[in-house]
Amino acid sequence: MAKKNANSNLPVEEKLQNLYDLQLVNTQLNNIKKLQGELPLEVSALETEIVTLDKKIAKLEDEHKDLQLSIVQHENKIKEAEALIERYNSQQNNVKNNREFEALTREVELQKLDIQLANKRIRETQQKLGNKDTTLDASKGRQEEKRADMTLKQEELEKITAKTEKDEQKFLRKEKRARKKIDDALLAVYDRLATTYKNGLAVVVVERDACGGCFSQVPPQTQLELGQRKRIINCEHCARVLVAPNIQTSLEELELQKEEAEAAAALEQ
Repeated sequence: MAKKNANSNLPVEEKLQNLYDLQLVNTQLNNIKKLQGELPLEVSALETEIVTLDKKIAKLEDEHKDLQLSIVQHENKIKEAEALIERYNSQQNNVKNNREFEALTREVELQKLDIQLANKRIRETQQKLGNKDTTLDASKGRQEEKRADMTLKQEELEKITAKTEKDEQKFLRKEKRARKKIDDALLAVYDRLATTYKNGLAVVVVERDACGGCFSQVPPQTQLELGQRKRIINCEHCARVLVAPNIQTSLEELELQKEEAEAAAALEQ
């Protein structure tokens, strides 16, 4: 709580300086993310699609096995029916009357009908099996394409990440230090504005008499107040925090002073 009060009591000029410093760091981080482009989202989408395809292929393969099993079962029925027909034909040679002969003849006819039905079911199942094979092959082909595409995009993303990781870590450390200099209430306003706009700009410089965020005209009186740095002023149109153009010069002077101080400390050592 003490840190928050200390930052709350900072002069407005210093508050603006700290806000703008944080904005510069965040802009650098956003630029690094832009280098990655849509690759992280594309890789994530491909991973999701591959998982979906994996499940679909597993289901198709199970259905494929079920259809093959169904064909085997129908073939077994045919074999059983043929065996029964052979037995009934053999029994007809030993019948004692016409009634027994006719009964066996009916049994033979029933078994032949069962064979016809089983053959019909086999043809239907084979047709389904062919369609399933086509769908399965197409799904596996699509799966291979997606995996190859994901591998390429992952490699590309890893290369970009390897190049930018050092800078990203550096700016993340700077961001952490910059955020500590700003009180919680003001930081909450900054974060809300930064997430509101796609470009992440919450603090903008007034350039050519216009807001650097929405490019709306800024009245001369407002520009005068910005130069005085007596209060924090938001754009009337987009609500972004406005800063005067000379804040960039001030930052450069601060950086120069910091470098001179570091150089002096090095000489003393």
